[in-house]
Amino acid sequence: MIPVLVLLLAACGGDSADQKAMNRDTLTQRQKDSILANSRIPGASGVKRAMTAADSTSAGIQRANAAAADTNPR
Repeated sequence: MIPVLVLLLAACGGDSADQKAMNRDTLTQRQKDSILANSRIPGASGVKRAMTAADSTSAGIQRANAAAADTNPR
């Protein structure tokens, strides 16, 4: 009876180590990239340029979507 109880408790042990790490990690990928981009690590300037290009592209898409919404009759 005791070995069965021990196995049952072990099976219900809770979160795995990976799940606990994910729960602790509260930074978004954007925040992590921003920290990296502003560091002195080699290649960080490339990350910053890529983020700037992505932001520019996103802003252009949002402007185009807003203009299209303004011209479509409802």
